Amino acid sequence: MNDIILITGNVKFTITLDPGVWIFDDRKIDLNTYFLNPSHGQQHEQQDEEEEIKKLSAFWDREIQEGAVFPPTLKTEKRFLKEKIITGTFAMPLAPFLRNAQPLPDAKELTIVTEHNEVTIPLEQAYEAILGFSKDGKPLREDGPVHFYFGDGSNREAPITHVRRFVIR
Repeated sequence: MNDIILITGNVKFTITLDPGVWIFDDRKIDLNTYFLNPSHGQQHEQQDEEEEIKKLSAFWDREIQEGAVFPPTLKTEKRFLKEKIITGTFAMPLAPFLRNAQPLPDAKELTIVTEHNEVTIPLEQAYEAILGFSKDGKPLREDGPVHFYFGDGSNREAPITHVRRFVIR
């Protein structure tokens, strides 16, 4: 099975996606909690940025109070984060990749080409989509490499699977 997915068509740049490396990407989101949060989608990137600022602030506060020596609690936190990556179910927003492809001004649709059929959606709706790439810490080998979820969660129980390519028209 080929795990590489292309974004092609009416774009300035063809983009190659490799879901196998997304586990290390800071933009990944926890798919188990994503649809439970009513303020996701376009606000999600802004929330991530705010959370990152809070984490950095807490880190520096801890550095000031406890010094630069890492107490055992930091090691425990790191172990917890590693365990979460190994056992988590994750997805990646599609929007950054679409922006990097730079769809041409007359582009209006995204066609999701799967192993079995094609699904066409408005390009605006594609910017809100997320791509599931990991379930319980394992890549989606059998029906992947990614699952396509609409941003509103309308297909979260039955995502578009066996995705092979995205074509912007």
